[in-house]
Amino acid sequence: MNTHRLFVAVNLPETIKNKLADYQNNWPDLPARWANPKNLHITLLFLGNVVEQDIPAALEIVKNAAQKHPPMDLKLAKIYYGPPKKIPPRMVWISIEKNETLASLKKEIEQMMIDQNVHFQIEDRGFNPHITFARLNNFELRQMDPEEVPQIDEDINFNFEAKTIELMESHVKKSGAEYDVLGSFELKEEE
Repeated sequence: MNTHRLFVAVNLPETIKNKLADYQNNWPDLPARWANPKNLHITLLFLGNVVEQDIPAALEIVKNAAQKHPPMDLKLAKIYYGPPKKIPPRMVWISIEKNETLASLKKEIEQMMIDQNVHFQIEDRGFNPHITFARLNNFELRQMDPEEVPQIDEDINFNFEAKTIELMESHVKKSGAEYDVLGSFELKEEE
């Protein structure tokens, strides 16, 4: 059965991607594979492996949900090790300031997927919106003297208005993930 690795995302404007790319040079000694700036996004809902025949329904669900929600003002707040409390850390994350519209949009899409019998990977952990900025090489990280491991706890203040949400497909490659936008849908003010 042909499956596709899908997720629903908010993509960042090019200006924000470029500003974030500059930060990747701040920690040259960190054993990490930094995300390609063009791939930076906020995952709203990870669907996992979805069968091909469920893709049209997933596209329709994301489109319908987008039409019920207004554009969102989002704030990127901090660059830090993630997930929180994970020792040793696995990634470098960029946190998103809490946003009720973002949380309700995620919850609505998830419920619509369940109601429409779209089979996807339901995650039981809480919603912690973030951007994966880098994946750490834990073997190399453990070889480093604890004092040599860079401290990453950088406050940033980048704001943007999210006007669209996308259904995306991830292709995992040796060089890192590559993403295709299957559908992009405008967030709209309710009439």
